[in-house]
Amino acid sequence: MTSPTPATAATLEVTDKASGTPSSPKDLGSKGRSPGRLAWTRFKRDKSGVVAACVVLFFFVVALCAPLIAKVYGKDPYTTYGVNDPSLFNEFSYPIKPNGGIDSEFWFGIEPQLGRDVLTFLLYGMRNSLLIAAATTILVTLIGIAVGITAGYLGGKTDYFIGRVIDILLAFPSTLFFIAFWPVMISVVVAPEDKTPTWLTVTSLIAVMTAFGWASIARLLRGEVLALREREFVEAAKVTGASPARIIFKELLPNLWTPILIQATLALPMFVTAEAGLAFLGVGLQEPTPDWGVMIQRASEVYEQDITYMAFPGIAMVIFVVAFNLLGDSVRDALDPKTKR
Repeated sequence: MTSPTPATAATLEVTDKASGTPSSPKDLGSKGRSPGRLAWTRFKRDKSGVVAACVVLFFFVVALCAPLIAKVYGKDPYTTYGVNDPSLFNEFSYPIKPNGGIDSEFWFGIEPQLGRDVLTFLLYGMRNSLLIAAATTILVTLIGIAVGITAGYLGGKTDYFIGRVIDILLAFPSTLFFIAFWPVMISVVVAPEDKTPTWLTVTSLIAVMTAFGWASIARLLRGEVLALREREFVEAAKVTGASPARIIFKELLPNLWTPILIQATLALPMFVTAEAGLAFLGVGLQEPTPDWGVMIQRASEVYEQDITYMAFPGIAMVIFVVAFNLLGDSVRDALDPKTKR
């Protein structure tokens, strides 16, 4: 019997010792690499995920650099250019130039009736919306991690009590609650004749969305911890006398980063749309503060005469939300290939 040639041997499939399934030489080359590097390699192969990541990064960079862009551009989101220069409007206070007044001076046109610059208002609106959504996502993730791991690890009455609180929060109509009680909460701090400070509105938005947003991730992590705490490595850590804090941070938490990252990437676009929806309904940020929801609410009043003003915030939000959802799916597939369809 003749031995195989080097070329033939290089193409032979090798049986994986752990699973008994055939593995190619390409798969064998990935052995010994950290899970993070393997996930990064899988993510880079996903073209839709890479494109979505670039789009999301572009939005965040533009939002962070909004003041610099506005300074170079020479406009700001608060000046009413149409009121200051009546020649920009017709007799009905709509842009006299076509396509919402787009020209070399106003790249995205001007707002009907007031004449604010659409480009800078959109940039600052993105900045405020993403700031609120990012802060809420971070707080929701941190609270969800703390509550979910506590409930799953301790079990017993603690798990039962936290479980009932989570059930109530998930069943509660948070949007209706905010619409109904936000004016009441604000009236406790601000006198009726005074204007509500923007910082108070932003703080209340983040606080309420956080209060109702952590329950889903906490429930997910609770289930994961209930399964993990019965595993051999956790039992071994208990036998060696490891403290609960060490077990949580050294044994449990490293095995929970995958669902945590997945939930965080899927939560942020949800909070972006939630914040914009509240502003659209009139209980979030209000004019003249730039915001995606404020722009869409204003555009809903004038879209029949000037559809261009509706197009820019609407298209921008759709692109961002779709890109971030695609990014979340790609992150999930990269971290847990078994979920890939």
